[in-house]
Amino acid sequence: MRRQDVRRLIKVCRLRTLQSCTVAFAGLALAILLVGNGAAQSANGKGRRIANNTPRFVQQAENVGPEDSSKVIEVTFWLQQNKQNTLHPLVQQLYQKDSPRYHHWLTPAELNASFAPKEEDTQVMAEFLAAHNLSVVSVSRNNLYVKAQGTVSDVQNALHVQINKFKIGGKTYRANTSDPVIEGPAGALVAAVGGMDDLEFQPHFVRPVDPDTNLPFPAVPLGPAPFGVFFEGQCFRPPEIDTFTTHGGLPIATYQGNRYGADITNNQLGHLPPCGYSPSELHKAYKLDPVYNAGYDGTGQAVVIVDAFGSPTIQEDSELFSQVYGLPDINLTVICPSGQCTLTNTGWATETTLDVEWAHAIAPNAAIILVVAKTNSFDDLNAAVSHAVTNHLGNVISNSYGNLESIIPQALLDYTNQLIETAAAVGISVNFSTGDDGDFTTVAPPPFAPTVSFPASSPWATSIGGTSLSLKKNSTIDFQTGWGNNITRIVNTIAQGSTPVVPPLNQGFDFGGGGGVSGYFAKPPFQNSLPGAFRHEPDIAYLADPYTGVEVICDGVSCGTGPAGPAVSVIGGTSLACPMFSGLWAVAAQKAGEALGQAAQLVYGLPPSAIDDIVPVGSKNNVSGVIHTSTGNIVLSPAQLVPPLENTITFYSALYNSPFSTRWFVLSFGTDTSLTTGPGWDNVTGVGTPTGMPFLNAVAHAAGH
Repeated sequence: MRRQDVRRLIKVCRLRTLQSCTVAFAGLALAILLVGNGAAQSANGKGRRIANNTPRFVQQAENVGPEDSSKVIEVTFWLQQNKQNTLHPLVQQLYQKDSPRYHHWLTPAELNASFAPKEEDTQVMAEFLAAHNLSVVSVSRNNLYVKAQGTVSDVQNALHVQINKFKIGGKTYRANTSDPVIEGPAGALVAAVGGMDDLEFQPHFVRPVDPDTNLPFPAVPLGPAPFGVFFEGQCFRPPEIDTFTTHGGLPIATYQGNRYGADITNNQLGHLPPCGYSPSELHKAYKLDPVYNAGYDGTGQAVVIVDAFGSPTIQEDSELFSQVYGLPDINLTVICPSGQCTLTNTGWATETTLDVEWAHAIAPNAAIILVVAKTNSFDDLNAAVSHAVTNHLGNVISNSYGNLESIIPQALLDYTNQLIETAAAVGISVNFSTGDDGDFTTVAPPPFAPTVSFPASSPWATSIGGTSLSLKKNSTIDFQTGWGNNITRIVNTIAQGSTPVVPPLNQGFDFGGGGGVSGYFAKPPFQNSLPGAFRHEPDIAYLADPYTGVEVICDGVSCGTGPAGPAVSVIGGTSLACPMFSGLWAVAAQKAGEALGQAAQLVYGLPPSAIDDIVPVGSKNNVSGVIHTSTGNIVLSPAQLVPPLENTITFYSALYNSPFSTRWFVLSFGTDTSLTTGPGWDNVTGVGTPTGMPFLNAVAHAAGH
């Protein structure tokens, strides 16, 4: 088969359906077998090993045997960029203030012309794949990758690997046990191979849940009338004393201290339990009203949001969100680069809805461009980010997902980092949430944790951490602290007589913002003031605590919260913080009058007026208690009611009557596994939270405007 025929078939894969592409390359495979193509003949030759392309857990995790050899999987061949040795120094110059190239961003056309792989490279890959019984699924328009499909057996034969199944922390993953080897001329072209493992990026949203069942409180159906807020806006109440008896006798428990959340019997609109904030409340809290009054609302900018699967009702839900909260009509565009959006995942539909609605809430006149990946695989989400960068859809890309840095193959860490660096080269800030599990020790066993979330740990990403937020009655800030919740059950359900739990059941860490030190990436120059030699996260923070979360409107079936029809629920997580900050960064670009590039490069070193430094918050009214029993009294200090505190000394705790289960708990704030909130940069909130117009002015000044 002639090379021009291969080129023609590659164009089919760029422009047509998966079926058309697969059929076309089946013919190519047959032609190669008949002719004896050189790539096929190279099977006996020497191949190139793609170094560090094995998941790092395979040496420690439990190996439970081979994967089904007949199973069909997709593998993605990420191709080497041209002139790799010159790309990194060039991008560094774009961010050095004393460089003549400072902020002279490349255009996507310039980036592709100078650094993208060539079409001839994809042709060589197509020949290699066809010779090994693998069908081409798609080819990137800028030649960054070639995605192929085949059985596990064919992939093993083509790449000289064994693919087994492994158990980590109760989960089973597929993974290759050694680095792939690619024979012939294709070997020199490949930087990394994805898809041999089935690791996936996970969304970083969380709901306030019943601590006993982990089930979320049902969403509140949205009737035809009520416009405005739904949940209680004052999450914290004055101290109180509560006494609980055992059917009128001993044991008797008395607890006193701060109170969290509205009464569970409250059904008054605007005061539903436990609590949740509306856009207008956060506009006031974060001093955004003066920003909007000055005309800075994202006009002329676009916030690009990358998610997997999408939501079948995102257009209707986000339009209703705008109407209910008095926001401008949303300008939403949905793009499916793969040509298909499955729209069948309620978790990712919830993530998508949160991202779109709250990016719009912070940048109400910016366009929202939702780029939907076919699945949440590393390759599909990276391909979606690549599409947004290649087409320069906007000056900021919001990504509310990640996975443990410690388990991802280093070759894919490197390639994803390089992809994010190309975004920085064209003036785009690619923002990632840092996760909702603190240092991840509660969800992953050693040696996989403690660790950080990736891609947030990329030196070219801006990593967004989380805070807890208390508002006064006028919606100004009462206090902020780093997000981290511990929880202890102290009283049984109403059905059980609201009897005291003796002794209290310490359930430990519940949620908290991710952060810490990368185990792989070197510290970027903008973090030179921080200790050590490796990348720290987060860079900056915004609201994330689901116990002080935000109202979201989503169809009950789409988001898995109830029957069909729009409903309001409260959601948090660093998946909230990331689109909020991304919306603000679009407003900052409008204020500056140009693309600002990677946000992390500018947020360090801003004046105190621009950033609220988040510090630990304590209270003289933290919850304490005493339980009277037939054998004596049990006296409980605040620290005994919210363990484990690990490295935390100062925290805030409150009594919480859960509307989900009717149990009573002691809930803490500012207790985030081994991570701690403190003055200056910290590993929960980064440098702090933005302060409205002073932040925008300081960023513009730091960028040279």
